[in-house]
Order: sequence, then C-alpha cells, then structure tokens
Amino acid sequence: LSELEALMERMKRLQEDKEDEEASQEEMATRFEKEKKESLLVISGGIWAFPVQFSFDDEVVSTDVSRYVEDPGFGYKDFARRGEDHLPTFRAQDYTWENHGFSLVNRLYSDIGHLLDEKFRMVYNLTYNTMATHEDVDTTTLRRALFNYVHCMYGIRYDDYDYGEVNQLLERSLKVYIKTVTCYPERTTKRMYDSYWRQFKHSEKVHVNLLLMEARMQAELLYALRAITRHLT
Repeated sequence: LSELEALMERMKRLQEDKEDEEASQEEMATRFEKEKKESLLVISGGIWAFPVQFSFDDEVVSTDVSRYVEDPGFGYKDFARRGEDHLPTFRAQDYTWENHGFSLVNRLYSDIGHLLDEKFRMVYNLTYNTMATHEDVDTTTLRRALFNYVHCMYGIRYDDYDYGEVNQLLERSLKVYIKTVTCYPERTTKRMYDSYWRQFKHSEKVHVNLLLMEARMQAELLYALRAITRHLT
C-alpha cells in the first residue's frame, strides 16, 4: 500500500475497533503515559534519541534570532526531565478551555475569549473532506490526533481520548516535524516538510501547520490561565 492508502486503512480500522470495543480508562491512561514519555525522546532536526531507521541528510541551519527578541534565552523546554518515572500531567478535565479558560479570558479582556474560541474552532474544524486525491473522507480522527499530540507534548491529557490512535496515525517523521514546528520553528527545513505525507496537497500540509500552532497556543493559554485562576482564588 502507498503511504496514503495505508493511513486511510488505519483510520478505517480505528473507527471499526472503536465501534466494537472501547479501551478502559486504565488502558487509555497507560497509553497516554507511554506517548508522553516517547514525546520527550523526539529531537527536532530529524533524529530521535533512540535508534530508528530515519534520519535527514541535510543539517539543520542554526538561525540566530537573538537580535529579534529581548530575552534570547527564552524558549521551549521539555516539561520533564528524561528518565523520570512520574512525569507531571495536566488533566484537561480539571481545567478546560471551554469551561474555564474562555470565561476567565473574557473577564480579563472583554470579547477576546470569543475571538480566540472562534479561531480555535475554525482551524480545528477546517476540512474539505479530502485526503490527497480521495474525496468524501472524514478526517476528524486525524485532526484530533494532531491536536491532541501537541497537547500531549505539553503534558496535557484528555481522559476520554485513546492515545493509541496517535501512534497508529502519526508516523515518526511526522512526529519529528510536529515537535520541530511546535517547539523549535526556526529549525524547520524543507526536507523535513517534504518527508511526511508525500502524496498530500500543499494546502493540506499547511492546514497541519495551522492545527499545530493553534494547539500550542491553546496549551500555553491553559497553563497560564490555570495559574491566574489559582492566584485569584
């Protein structure tokens, strides 16, 4: 099977398995922990911290962005150290954008919550129901996996989501690309962009970038707004 056909087959199989039998809460928690720890091993620039048959020949260009920012040392850091057994987890059910963050943002800055919420929903729900040359395809499962994987990298867990879907739908090269774009965008190369979903249209891959950026923004907002809520109470 081609890369595209294999992905569509996995999406179909996931939907069928979900209808037949749902994973238990314990199984889903275990799968999240596994995915969360694995995300720490993903290194931007096209390699992983453990041996896999995947690499890029071109070197990642080190871009000096210090002249554009006030604090050159400010940047992404993994939320936990490698080797730790119990990594911190932000349970989304305890503090969600819909039930908590949205209302707090509107209190702090009138109407900004509505604008942000509209932006999140528009990007998340954007679809032409196509995958490359295939039409009338429900891409909900794939979009959800992309969005939730970014939140997983930030330690955010959704109790009602089976993170086993992430490993089945997102190939290793795509995970490397996601971490690089989300955490170290200045290190992204065209070779990395070309390495995944080779049969997809550019517009579809641009949509992936939009999903990643909005997922990261929402994750950052959730942490910040939760801290503000705790301070106020």
